[in-house]
Amino acid sequence: MAEMGSKGVTAGKIASNVQKKLTRAQEKVLQKLGKADETKDEQFEQCVQNFNKQLTEGTRLQKDLRTYLASVKAMHEASKKLNECLQEVYEPDWPGRDEANKIAENNDLLWMDYHQKLVDQALLTMDTYLGQFPDIKSRIAKRGRKLVDYDSARHHYESLQTAKKKDEAKIAKAEEELIKAQKVFEEMNVDLQEELPSLWNSRVGFYVNTFQSIAGLEENFHKEMSKLNQNLNDALLNLEKQHGSNTFTVKAQPSDNAPAKGNKSPSPPPDGSPAATPEIRVNHEPEPADGATPGATIPKSPSQSSLPAVVVETFSATVNGTVEGGAGAGRLDLPPGFMFKVQAQHDYTATDTDELQLKAGDVVLVIPFQNPEEQDEGWLMGVKESDWNQHKELEKCRGVFPENFTERVP
Repeated sequence: MAEMGSKGVTAGKIASNVQKKLTRAQEKVLQKLGKADETKDEQFEQCVQNFNKQLTEGTRLQKDLRTYLASVKAMHEASKKLNECLQEVYEPDWPGRDEANKIAENNDLLWMDYHQKLVDQALLTMDTYLGQFPDIKSRIAKRGRKLVDYDSARHHYESLQTAKKKDEAKIAKAEEELIKAQKVFEEMNVDLQEELPSLWNSRVGFYVNTFQSIAGLEENFHKEMSKLNQNLNDALLNLEKQHGSNTFTVKAQPSDNAPAKGNKSPSPPPDGSPAATPEIRVNHEPEPADGATPGATIPKSPSQSSLPAVVVETFSATVNGTVEGGAGAGRLDLPPGFMFKVQAQHDYTATDTDELQLKAGDVVLVIPFQNPEEQDEGWLMGVKESDWNQHKELEKCRGVFPENFTERVP
């Protein structure tokens, strides 16, 4: 009998719940159709909007924080593999090997510590913060259902009171159900009216603490990592000093699509800087001689008209049209037509017989092209100062070289 009674109670409860759902559904339909008024609380509705916004922001922050942590973990793995590579290539007899290995170990520990602190001080706090939202969201939904029950009970009571044939017993029962529904709704409503504004205001402190923790942890991490990187750099500099004579020199390589001879295109320097644009200066007209009419055009000799456009301070015109030598004219220690000096900033490997082979530090004496039409953009003609001092013969020593591998010197 007890079992039957238990089953009966369960069945009755199920039937009651089904009846409640039907009643709520009917009430909502009547409200949407405008046939029944709906209890409104604009202040509470604003609180719910704030709650939903706060939940959306928090969920996004949690997602982005997990992405950040995943990136930290990936960087840790990449850093670990890079240090493992350094340990493999660092030969046992090289100075600083033990120090480099110790730096790699500390690097690994620093990454692990950084990741764990982010989890403890940011992610877990974030999870705790968001953990309170599901319960409140459920209570907001339940309050909404109880509000419908209250409106339904209120409308039922009002309809019985306005009926032509009144049934006092039904009215009394309806009034009892209305009071009960109102009490249940108001208890939930009061609690949420207090909690929602408090939760909304708490977001400021939470965001401040979370981002302060992340910023502080990241700042300390980079400080410690900077020290390790400096120590590693010092160890490598020491290695370079010990093996300075065997320093590997990066040489420029000819491009696969390099133009044919006669239309050269200089390779970029090893540091990857853009190719320098040749400096072009236009010689000013010479001052008129005594007695000459100002502004009168002075005819140029054929030798002047054939000078290349990019020649810088090569020759200067005199009043009678003759050409005097440039900076190197009349000086036996400099090649004919000498214009200026440049110094190689990078090694350059010649790729043709008419090119100069340069080492960083070589000084080149720049001279004009014999035929200006042969000069390609970005290339200069010159002779290495060491070769000129030794041979004094242009035909054997001169050659072209890329201007962007050099820098002009006094």
